[in-house]
Amino acid sequence: MSCYLFVHFTGEGEPDGEQIYFSVSQDGLRWQDLNQGQPVLRSPLGDLGVRDPFLVRHPQTGRFYLMATDLCMYRRRDWREAEHHGSRALIVWESDNLTDWSEPRRVEVGAPEAGCVWAPEAIWDAEEGAFLVFFASMTRLPGEEQPKQRIYAVHTRDFTEFTPARVYAQAENHLIDTTIVADQGWYYRFTKDETTKKILMERMRSLHGTAEAMPCDTLANLPGVEGPECYQLPDGRWCLIVDQFSKGLGYLPLVTDALASGEFRILAPGEYDFGSTRKRHGGVIAINPAQYAQLLEERAAASREKTARPVQMDLGKSY
Repeated sequence: MSCYLFVHFTGEGEPDGEQIYFSVSQDGLRWQDLNQGQPVLRSPLGDLGVRDPFLVRHPQTGRFYLMATDLCMYRRRDWREAEHHGSRALIVWESDNLTDWSEPRRVEVGAPEAGCVWAPEAIWDAEEGAFLVFFASMTRLPGEEQPKQRIYAVHTRDFTEFTPARVYAQAENHLIDTTIVADQGWYYRFTKDETTKKILMERMRSLHGTAEAMPCDTLANLPGVEGPECYQLPDGRWCLIVDQFSKGLGYLPLVTDALASGEFRILAPGEYDFGSTRKRHGGVIAINPAQYAQLLEERAAASREKTARPVQMDLGKSY
């Protein structure tokens, strides 16, 4: 049986909102916050804040890599400035067990002309024997009068060295916040149309193939959302969660019996529980029961230590 770890941030309205928070679940729908709802990992690098974290596991070594946007809007305030003149780097942590984490490192991956590198995610690319890492960047290409948000991609085997960034997906409108999952011989891609503020659904046979649009009435009629994340539930259904940023309500789950159908049902409030913290754009990864138990034990140990000595203690321990 799969359990789940959700890495996320909580927002830009408070000093610690743009750091890394952990929550765990046994069913992918009801979540427990770790570290008493406080940040587990913090970034002292770059912009001094991290958003849109995403966690992947190397299929050959089992090592975990956590990456995030190098951005702190609590300090910057100006979205246009962050979009056009922000960091071109990612902040990366590594771990073998999800509880002991390396020190963070800052790695530049954006194209030289990019104004930002936002919402990084990754998927294992078997054809290349490396991770395909993709993210949004504001760029103006030759012949264009105005810059546009596009999805760029790089490859890496170790999250230290990366290939040069190249355009991976673009459209007439601005695109940000892409996530990709594999199922039944297809790759399904969910992306935020930054102009309409809706999520687009596509599928492709190869990570490097042509994507075809999939009709999805539920997503077409759900404006004001971003940060899509998709994962399979223990019962075989797929869960797509979207961040209701326009209403400030956090994540909303949608479920489907089959991604190929393009038909999703929005869950009623009583069918899910995202815990006490407001979850903003993050990533969900399946973990095994032993890893789930270890994370809960770390949560309990941190709680006991805080009770005995009331100072802030992060769950994540550095090497």
